[in-house]
Amino acid sequence: MSARLKWLATALIGGAVLVAAVVSLNLRGEGALDAEIAATAAPAPGWRADPDVIARGAYLARAGNCQACHTARGGEPYAGGRAIETPFGTVFSSNLTPDADHGLGRWSAPQFWRALHHGRSADGRLLTPAFPYDNTTLINRADSDALYAYLRSVPPVAQAVRAHELRFPFNTQAALAVWRALYFEPREFLNDTTQSAEWNRGAYLVQGLGHCNACHASRNALGATSGPLDLGGGLIPVHNWYAPSLADPREAGVADWSRAEIVALLQTGVANRPSGLVTASGPMGEVVLRSTQHLSDGDLGAMAAYLQTLGAHTDASPLAAAPSRKAANPRGEKLYADHCANCHGDSGKGVAGAYPRLAGNRAVTMAVPANLVRMVVEGGFAPATPGHQRPFGMPPFGQTLGNDDIAGLLTHVRQSWGNQADAVSALEVNRYRGSAQR
Repeated sequence: MSARLKWLATALIGGAVLVAAVVSLNLRGEGALDAEIAATAAPAPGWRADPDVIARGAYLARAGNCQACHTARGGEPYAGGRAIETPFGTVFSSNLTPDADHGLGRWSAPQFWRALHHGRSADGRLLTPAFPYDNTTLINRADSDALYAYLRSVPPVAQAVRAHELRFPFNTQAALAVWRALYFEPREFLNDTTQSAEWNRGAYLVQGLGHCNACHASRNALGATSGPLDLGGGLIPVHNWYAPSLADPREAGVADWSRAEIVALLQTGVANRPSGLVTASGPMGEVVLRSTQHLSDGDLGAMAAYLQTLGAHTDASPLAAAPSRKAANPRGEKLYADHCANCHGDSGKGVAGAYPRLAGNRAVTMAVPANLVRMVVEGGFAPATPGHQRPFGMPPFGQTLGNDDIAGLLTHVRQSWGNQADAVSALEVNRYRGSAQR
């Protein structure tokens, strides 16, 4: 055999081995489930589970914030069609109503479980990881069946969903199979026997159903996180909001917060701490509005117990700042006086119970200034909740302030009243205002 033929044979064998490995990794743990799916038919139209199971499923759907993605703006609940922009193209969320042609009407409970646990559709197709099955794989079967029962109880909507608009090769099943072989493994949530039942409940909600790290984790070039335990913070792709680290006390770590303060923030969208008012805004404000405000005190307390242990031994002291960091910035100082001081105060102390203080505010001094840019450009309100029915808000300045102005203003805020953070450049403003650019 010639050297060329030997090389070709080796390449073919190596390719076959890789393909077999990818296929095998994508079928892990599905043998018994395939048999259950084959033996289980979808319920007849009009089937309804026990009311208690449906109620449990409705609660879990709120905990998972399912409606937020699976409802288009102005559309029917759970009918899908919401466009979700990713770095690889646009994904359109699926119809979760029990419509037979476009929704879950012909799905069985085992098929629904396979979607959550294995990231595979009823027909066997691999689902795009824009659906966070690397988190939902941790949901237990009882909760999956309750979610299924609830979704089968909502009104069916005969709405077809547009095909995803992903670029090649990300629109192929082969690419998804390779991605999953590299980054996804079906798992189950295992209680940590060294922790309390409350802590484990909180970990289950945060890591699995709540899929908190879908935002609060960095992603690699292929859009993968290091797993559901990664809550180290990251820029939300395309949307240009920064979801801060839940383990770093300099960002959004709550190891030094009281349980009541954490519960208040998740339940009402605001927390009055000794250091000042803390508000949930931007994407987190939506999470509070649509999801966490509806959770029980017990579950919110469990999430607090878990979150308090993240980064509990991390140094919370401010990062050292170079003595020459602050430069003269009269333009930024004037812009602050003209547009911000009425609410946040001349010395950045804010107004108790109304406007957050900017002096000593870790949201102001984080290394990534994306959220400051978004707030100045778009404005924003904390969510209106029963515990905080009339939140104060911030008007948008994106129409009146250019990139240079915003950069100067934010630099002033980040370097005044004891704040020690890097200056913000006009280039950074242009980058982070992204889709907010007018």
